[in-house]
Amino acid sequence: MKVKRMAALALTGALTAGLLSGCTKTIKAEYTPAFAEGPEESEVSVKAVDGISDDFIRGMDLSSVLAEEKSGVKYYNEAGEEQDVMKIFAEAGVNYVRLRVWNDPYDKDGNGYGGGNNDIDTAVELGKRATKYGMKVCIDFHYSDFWADPNKQFAPKAWADMDVDQKSAALYDFTKESLKKLLDEGVDVGMVQIGNEINNGMAGESSLEDVITLLKSGSKAVRETSEKYKKDINIVVHYAQTQHWVRMTKILKQLIDGGVDFDTVGLSYYPFWDGPMENMTRCVEKIRENFDKDAIVVETSYAYTLDDGDGSANSFGAQQALDDYPVTAQGQADCIRDVVAAAVGAGAKGVFYWEGAWIPVGSDKATNEPIWEKYGSGWASSYAGSYDPDDAGKYYGGSSWDNQAFFDFTGHPLASINVWKYLKYGTK
Repeated sequence: MKVKRMAALALTGALTAGLLSGCTKTIKAEYTPAFAEGPEESEVSVKAVDGISDDFIRGMDLSSVLAEEKSGVKYYNEAGEEQDVMKIFAEAGVNYVRLRVWNDPYDKDGNGYGGGNNDIDTAVELGKRATKYGMKVCIDFHYSDFWADPNKQFAPKAWADMDVDQKSAALYDFTKESLKKLLDEGVDVGMVQIGNEINNGMAGESSLEDVITLLKSGSKAVRETSEKYKKDINIVVHYAQTQHWVRMTKILKQLIDGGVDFDTVGLSYYPFWDGPMENMTRCVEKIRENFDKDAIVVETSYAYTLDDGDGSANSFGAQQALDDYPVTAQGQADCIRDVVAAAVGAGAKGVFYWEGAWIPVGSDKATNEPIWEKYGSGWASSYAGSYDPDDAGKYYGGSSWDNQAFFDFTGHPLASINVWKYLKYGTK
C-alpha cells in the first residue's frame, strides 16, 4: 500500500486494533508534529522546498537513545530545560522515528554488543515514546545480531546452522512475534524494513534466490500481522550505494519477478560517500517509473563540526566535507534541506536522518570506555568481537557520529534541528 494512504489510515487502524485485541494498548499522543505556520525567524537560514506535502515523511533514526540515556546523557530543549528527546524532535517537525532491531545483540554471558543494544524490547520502549509524541514508527529489522550493511550480513547466532528454508521459517516467526510485541504495546508502527542495506545478501545468505526466499517470509509475516491488527503497514526493502543504480534496478526487477511483495524501496544516501544528489534522484525516478513503487531515503546525514566529542574516531572528517556545505550548523541545515528538495523533486515520499541524537557520553576515551561497555552506547563493545571479530572485535569504541548529531556534545540542540519544520515555508 502507498505511504500516503498509510498515513491517512493510521489512526483508524490503531483504534480498530485496540478494539479487536483485548491486550492491545492505545497510546494517546500528546503532540502532533507539524510544519511551521509560515516563515519564521531562525539562527539558520532555510529556503522553502517547493511542492513538499504535509504528509512528507520527515524522519529521524533514534535507535541509540535508550543506551545513551542509560549512560547518563541528557537532552535539553531550546530553553535549556531537560526534556524527552522524542518531544524535542517532534517540536522540531519530525513526524517519523526509525528504530533498528537486532535478534540477539548479546554474548553468552548477557553482555551487550553495543550500538544501542537494539533488541526488540528496546524498540518497544522507544517506539512507545515516539508514539506518545505523535510520531509514527519505522521498524528496521536487520535479521542479524549486530550491524548489517553491504559489507556484512551475518546470520543471527540462533540461525547459524540452518538451511535457507529453516532460516526462512525462523525469520517469519521472529518478524511476526516482534510486531505483535510492538502493536500490543500501542506502538504506532507504520512501516517495516525487511532487511537493512541488502545489496549483497541478507541473514548470512548471499545468493539472490535465497534472499528472495527470506524476503517473501518477512513480507508474509508483516502482511498477516497488518491484516490481524487492521493496521496499514508499509513494507520496505532497503538498498545502499545509490551510485550503482543500474545494478539496483536489476535486483529490484528480480525481486518483483520472484514474487516479493513490498511497497517501497528505501535508499541510504550520504552525499559525502555516495556522490552527487543526482545519484539518489535517478534511483528514485527509476523505481517509480519502472516498478510503480514508492521510494524513501531512509538514511542520510551531514556534520556540523569536525571536532570529536568522546575520544573515539568519527566517520566524518575533513576529507568528507563537501565544497557546497561548510561543516557548520548552517551547512548541515543546507545539506539536509537540499537532500529533501531533491527527493521531493524526484517524487520520493520522505527522508530519514540517521542517528541525530547519538552524542558523547563523556569527553575522554578512558572515562567513557567502561560506560560504552556497560550500556552499549558506543558503536560497538569489546563483547561484539565474538560475533564480528574482524570489525567490531578490532575497532570497538564510542560514537562515530557525534559530530553529525543535531545536538552539541552536551545535549543542547543546534539551530539546525529545526530544519524539519521550516521545510515548507522557509525562514525569514
